[in-house]
Amino acid sequence: MSRAPRSAVLSVLALAAALAVPTAGPPAPARAAVHHTGDEAAVLGEDHARAHARLRRAVKGTLGYPQSKRTASLASLEESQRRANTGFDAARFGRFTQFFPSPDFGVHVALLPTGKVLLFSFERVEADPTKETGPTNTVGRTNAGRAWLWDPAAGTGARAFRNVPPPVVLMPDGTYSPRPAPFFCAGHSYLPNGMVGVFGGNVGGKGGSGAKLSFVFDPWTEKWFRNRDMAVGRWYPSVVTGADGRQIIMSGQSERGTGTPTPVVERFPALGHRVPWRPYDIPAGVPAEPLRSVAPFRNDYPHLFSLRDGMVYGLGRDADQQWIFDPVRDVRSDLPRRPADFRGYGSAVPLPAGFRGPDSVLVLGGDPRDPHTYRLSGGRWTTEEPRAFGRTQDGTLILPDGTLLTVNGALDTRDYGHGPFNPKADLKYRQIEVRDARGRWKLGPAQRLPRGYHSNALVLPDGRMMVTGDELQQIANDPDIKDGMDGSIELYEPAYLHRGARPALDRAPAGDLRYDTAFQVSSSTAKDVKRAVLLAPTTVTHSVNTSQRHLDLRLTGVQGDRIGLRTPPGAADAPPGYYMLFLLDAKGAPSTAKWVKLGTP
Repeated sequence: MSRAPRSAVLSVLALAAALAVPTAGPPAPARAAVHHTGDEAAVLGEDHARAHARLRRAVKGTLGYPQSKRTASLASLEESQRRANTGFDAARFGRFTQFFPSPDFGVHVALLPTGKVLLFSFERVEADPTKETGPTNTVGRTNAGRAWLWDPAAGTGARAFRNVPPPVVLMPDGTYSPRPAPFFCAGHSYLPNGMVGVFGGNVGGKGGSGAKLSFVFDPWTEKWFRNRDMAVGRWYPSVVTGADGRQIIMSGQSERGTGTPTPVVERFPALGHRVPWRPYDIPAGVPAEPLRSVAPFRNDYPHLFSLRDGMVYGLGRDADQQWIFDPVRDVRSDLPRRPADFRGYGSAVPLPAGFRGPDSVLVLGGDPRDPHTYRLSGGRWTTEEPRAFGRTQDGTLILPDGTLLTVNGALDTRDYGHGPFNPKADLKYRQIEVRDARGRWKLGPAQRLPRGYHSNALVLPDGRMMVTGDELQQIANDPDIKDGMDGSIELYEPAYLHRGARPALDRAPAGDLRYDTAFQVSSSTAKDVKRAVLLAPTTVTHSVNTSQRHLDLRLTGVQGDRIGLRTPPGAADAPPGYYMLFLLDAKGAPSTAKWVKLGTP
């Protein structure tokens, strides 16, 4: 942890000791706390003032929801997890391992090509999980964003996290109070140079309203850069990277407030501005541009996928809003109505298709009454194998061996089976579920915390899975609500990590790889390697994961410790950018990945 954040934490801990002393009379109203924050800012600076305000809200939150309740709840979850997982063999089902505090809720996460994980969300406005904990309706400086980096190589302690605050902005909310950009509930995807483009956010009020904000996070300098505002405000938009490396932005509630989704489609960067290819190509002050095509989704966060035909598939939550967008000709075409009715926040995954890019999508989750999965392929929908039960707010990941794994879930938004804003949850929503190569599903072990709304997961380069998100459950089970570590992360080891020795990937090319081109990697276990795969990194929020992708690579020969491989045929198969390269043995056990970069300017 750098010196500045460390000093801020120390000052917060000092204030915690002072505030721990009981005081007479009722707690001060929230309005007074906000005003006091402004007074403190002049003396202490914005960062310290916000830290002090957070701590006051935490102390207030312990009055309605005491620390003892949080501690007992977490202990109960740990024990129920231990009992539930006793019968699961790790070699068949994998296992959950470490559970540790995080300084962020992880409403948004992104795996970076440096191996670090970007987490960002909002400053909480409430520490009682039976109330709305986020600043959805908040206007003013307490409606603020925050961001952190977690470095898995540095372990799981506080020093493994680094604060990377978003730029300070003046929001058009009538107060124009400076605060870190409130970019929570934005949309995001990767640029070819590994940067994360983030679009939208919340101005506040009216049940939440769309911000026109546009940023990139640079993993190489670990800094945020602001771009020109979008044409419209967006809160809950979706973003996908196309075959040309440009990002397509759709939907989101407009600046007029909830209930006004925008049909405007935008592209970043605008034509006439180069696509960022190199680490030093930092977009700053770059515009997006509206397209002629419109996307009149009635509901936000549609699933977007760029498939092997180069088209962008927009799969809306409403069954009758399924479209194909041609980003080159700038036209939209209809897809057949999906067989299932409305889907809330649930998963959708581009299915692995061997050496070519994906040509079909599996839609699942989003309806707790419907356990079936639905496949779109060749312009047709088919009903596929069901999972054990329906769930919403779930996330489904493609693992290196090509299997699918569902984690997280709930009955409904903020409802885990016992009513909204009740942290108690049905055990089933804590169980993972795995889909094998034949399309069959099976339930697996349970995670520590129930995680529903705002929950997330991603695959790490070492093959493990990281699970985080859901601020309600993280606050309800915080081992110390006053320590500034609001969130939590849990790690899961898939079954393939419990089947003996793993293959080694010792060296991979460091430069750009052209499409349909031969290249070599070195492995001290080359004779054991049966497959080589590319797995795109994940950036995800609200069960919307537009970035993940899985491709097999052609093996062209083995000589000693050298393995010959061939890149995918073209950019429509695998959009330009960074991918994790895994080598797999006959049992499906993957190596630790090396990063490779596809595409050239």
